[in-house]
Amino acid sequence: MNKNGIAFWKASGSGNDFIIIDNRDLSLNVGELPAFARSVCRRKVSVGADGLLLVEPSSAADFRWRFFNADGSAAAMCGNAARCVARFAFENGIAGQTLSFETQAGIIRAEVAGDVAKVRLTDPSSLKQDIRVHLSGGECGLDCIDTGVPHAVCFVASAEACDVTATGREIRRHEVFQPEGANANFALVINRHKMRVRTYERGVEDETLACGTGVVASVLAAAGRRFVDSPVDVIVQSGETLRVYFTRRDGAFSEIYLEGKVKIVYQGTLFEDAYR
Repeated sequence: MNKNGIAFWKASGSGNDFIIIDNRDLSLNVGELPAFARSVCRRKVSVGADGLLLVEPSSAADFRWRFFNADGSAAAMCGNAARCVARFAFENGIAGQTLSFETQAGIIRAEVAGDVAKVRLTDPSSLKQDIRVHLSGGECGLDCIDTGVPHAVCFVASAEACDVTATGREIRRHEVFQPEGANANFALVINRHKMRVRTYERGVEDETLACGTGVVASVLAAAGRRFVDSPVDVIVQSGETLRVYFTRRDGAFSEIYLEGKVKIVYQGTLFEDAYR
């Protein structure tokens, strides 16, 4: 820890951006972490990010992470954050090219090759298909699955025509998904190995440029309807492409991998003005 501030890195996983702090010495002293996360994730008045990652010691893996959304809420898992922290750990000598780390969703295993990071997600919950919900624009059928965090998937004819913010907010807070809420994904199947996905993320409370667990949820929902086969390339709102691999046996999904580029944007020092 820099005595004149807090050292951090900024990384972007296909448009999902994160502040990463090495807290392996457990010396971070900033008061309540949810409030700290909210402060430093504010855009224009602080660093700005979709989330905050703390890298801490682990006895079961190379390290443990603690992940906070931009609103300060803790999340068990985030696919793009997992890819970002994997590259961060490798670049800083915390782990090798093949590594593992603890999350609230379980042990995540990852591989780093240059600017590409590939993570294996924990096995998802059972896929629930065609959950009928009433929205202001009419009834909608959603496929639901937990890929580390809960997701609802709506298949659409045009990804660009969707009002992701308004409809996504309505789905995210719908009574069917309470009290936890769900992320809302709008998925277009282009062919058997290509999709387009847009996501409204809880915790950020807006559309993000990418959502790793949302991309995986959308692919698995499409596979459950036999629309796609592994691997599937998914174009996200940033214009970048994520690749999802999966195995399906007896209706259950396993061996799920998320792969894509990670950009190390910059490193710097946080001063108290950033979070006080």
